[in-house]
Amino acid sequence: MSEFRLNVLLPGFLRSCISFQIMNQNNVSQPKAVVLLSGGLDSTTTLAIARSEGYDCFCLSFHYGQRQSIELERAAQVAKAFSVRRHLVLRLDLDKIGGSALTDDIEVPKGQDINHPGKDIPVTYVPARNTILLAHAIAWAEVLGAADIFIGVNAVDYSGYPDCRPEFLEAFARMANLGTRAGITGASVFAIRAPLLYLSKGEIIRKGIALGVDYGMTHSCYDPQQDKACGKCDACLLRLKGFADAGIKDPVSYV
Repeated sequence: MSEFRLNVLLPGFLRSCISFQIMNQNNVSQPKAVVLLSGGLDSTTTLAIARSEGYDCFCLSFHYGQRQSIELERAAQVAKAFSVRRHLVLRLDLDKIGGSALTDDIEVPKGQDINHPGKDIPVTYVPARNTILLAHAIAWAEVLGAADIFIGVNAVDYSGYPDCRPEFLEAFARMANLGTRAGITGASVFAIRAPLLYLSKGEIIRKGIALGVDYGMTHSCYDPQQDKACGKCDACLLRLKGFADAGIKDPVSYV
């Protein structure tokens, strides 16, 4: 197998890393990828994209002290449906650090205007979460011999989180290649793959549907009531808007 890797650089940030694989008939090995899987709409679509690009997927989820566990149940369901090579769930005690409505006894905001978000970072932001999760993904990728890490962050329909921005992903990729044995020896050139970065929620859903994603398996709500979504938090409102824009009915149940 011969592999040619093209890093597409736009001014100021790393937009994507596209791998071209040339395989002969006698070599059917797949490149490995670590996929961050939360059980949500975006991460599930990202997994579907990674699979469609021919990656052997190793999914990584986290019990990080979030107030509800339904997303991990859905992540396990999604990983099984996609027949991933392995689904690893790690435990982190980010609730002991606190500072977020997703981990603390802080009320989740409801009924916000998602079309005109404020300048303040919302209380649903978990301090440094993507930095911490990506660091674990890089560690596992180095052990697996994988070069690509997929993450479902989005810079269009999102809540203003600083760790969903392209400049953050560019900086993290540079750090990963400077701070690992694989990076400094050239054994791997790590790429942070964010295929949803510039897509609207409606475009993400249409892409997932085209790839056969069953969105009934996914969970997005920040404040679920048992197994039903609240329908009023930012995550629910963005999801509902995305399905409306895509002209598709959301298959999950709402209160």
